[in-house]
Amino acid sequence: MLSLRDLADLVTKKLQKDLFVGAELYGKKDDGLYPCRVLKIVENGVGKMQYEVALLGENKKITENAILHGEDLVWKKTPFNRKILKSFIRESSCRSIPWVLHEKLAQKHGISTDLPEELRSKFFLQGGQLVNRTKKRKNENRNNVGEANGESGKSKRNKGETGKPDASKEENNQPEDEPVKYPIDDLLVKPGPDDPLFTDRPSPSRDFNVPMDCIGDLLMVWDFCSSFSRVLNLWPFSLEDFENAICHKDSNLVLIVETHSALLRILIKDDGEYSLALQNKKRKSKISLITWTEYVCDFLEMINVTELCSCMTTIKRGHYGLLDANAKLGILRELVCHALETDLIRGKLDDLIEQRRALGATVRGEALEYARKKREEKEQLKGESNGLEVKENSMESTGSNPHMAENGEENGDMVEEVISSRQSNAFVNRKQLNGQSKRGEKQKLDPKVEAENITNSNEKEAQKQLTGEKKEDQEKKSKEKREQRKEYFKREMEKRSIRTNPLGKDRDYNRYWWFRRDGRIFVESSDSKQWGYYCAKEEVDALMSSLNPKGERERALQQQLEKFYPRISLELQKRSKDLAQKIALEEAVLRRSTRVRAPPRENPANAFLKYVNKWKED
Repeated sequence: MLSLRDLADLVTKKLQKDLFVGAELYGKKDDGLYPCRVLKIVENGVGKMQYEVALLGENKKITENAILHGEDLVWKKTPFNRKILKSFIRESSCRSIPWVLHEKLAQKHGISTDLPEELRSKFFLQGGQLVNRTKKRKNENRNNVGEANGESGKSKRNKGETGKPDASKEENNQPEDEPVKYPIDDLLVKPGPDDPLFTDRPSPSRDFNVPMDCIGDLLMVWDFCSSFSRVLNLWPFSLEDFENAICHKDSNLVLIVETHSALLRILIKDDGEYSLALQNKKRKSKISLITWTEYVCDFLEMINVTELCSCMTTIKRGHYGLLDANAKLGILRELVCHALETDLIRGKLDDLIEQRRALGATVRGEALEYARKKREEKEQLKGESNGLEVKENSMESTGSNPHMAENGEENGDMVEEVISSRQSNAFVNRKQLNGQSKRGEKQKLDPKVEAENITNSNEKEAQKQLTGEKKEDQEKKSKEKREQRKEYFKREMEKRSIRTNPLGKDRDYNRYWWFRRDGRIFVESSDSKQWGYYCAKEEVDALMSSLNPKGERERALQQQLEKFYPRISLELQKRSKDLAQKIALEEAVLRRSTRVRAPPRENPANAFLKYVNKWKED
């Protein structure tokens, strides 16, 4: 039984061995390593696979063909990295170690769900769940021991105690249930007495203009064009405009023409298979409003997809607008998939990954620097406090005490009186007068010293208060600066996003998507056949209140919604305002009197007709 990392490594090794037509890698020939592309898989009948490859020169031009063995071919890059494989394994399985596929997924791909021979001695299936034999045996033994202890305790109580109620005896006979450690699988969660009041989950809106089975392609194509708009030289457009343009029957709609042209230009610049096909047909590299359909037909001939090739006749006649939404989005989907394999898009993705790594390194460096400064400040304060303690102790041990000084004077006077007992009384009186005058001077000086000490202490306290306030202000400013830096790095990371991932899944494996350029939260069913969306802040609040954090999937989804809630609510509020203005404009158009000769205002629903590509290449 493998861990997630070991399983991902094993799958990676197997994928590197399994080659497919169109794979670009390096081939060993004549003690050299050359870039090549797999053209055909040849079986030699011995059980070993051979591959017909095209050796590539500069600009990926085919120099010659050769037949190589599998061990002579080396991947330029792994087909999938470990992170993607780990994510795919998690989504495809309902249990780890041993790994168990989702039942629907296994049925879809015809994978057997029977236990392997080597695991049947350790596990068995019960009610569709995989049960560990050892753990079940231990639980049964524990329950049996609990029942035996309950019976022995009952017999002792019957002998030594009387007057106990029968209900307590029955409760002592029952073994105590072990507390459930949440979160667990959502389908195993049962309602409990400590559960909060969950609201009913709002039903998402489903008023799409395109057919339901096209929503996934619609979102994918629009998200790609929005994410790589600078690389494509394509001015961004909203999802509503794109949806309306797909459903429109005009054959030369600017938004549709520019989208196709931008994707086709990427394929032409790549100097790949499509570029070679155009060279064979002696097409010009410049795509115009008149010739764009010819380039689309050339692309359809190249990919040779039966469903889409049937649309070529309609396109060649100049009636692209008469195609249904499925065909239009199918063509755009294939264009996007081929564009993702070009060096231009892959180079952009590599740049974004490097920039994200650099930003992450900067964030970690600043965090380490801040922690280092904090440690130095703590050590400095600790050293200062230790120094003050030492100074106070030395002052206490060696400091002068006025009472001690007075006692010393008195003792000295007594010694002098013993030694000079024969001196005259006048000398003694004079000395007493001198001593009294000295004490009077001390008494006069003591109030002045006390006043100076009080003023000094007040000044010190004021200075301490000022320094404390300055430190608080500095800490507050540094905290605000750190928060601003964090927000800055978040924004920069989002600008360099590589792909859009779902927020999470609910109990029934429905996926939730949020596109920051649109604002709505889209809901995709587990079988990808149904779609819906939430477009109001109140709906998102109700959705969050309906999630049960005891389940693994709904807890993760709730955390993601809480993380992006400020931005989601802000985008939805903007969307609600825009929608209100749109409705008001539409009503104003309807209320306009026929007597007014001023031209009517433009309907916002027809904004896609006014689209202009401001980033178009010359």
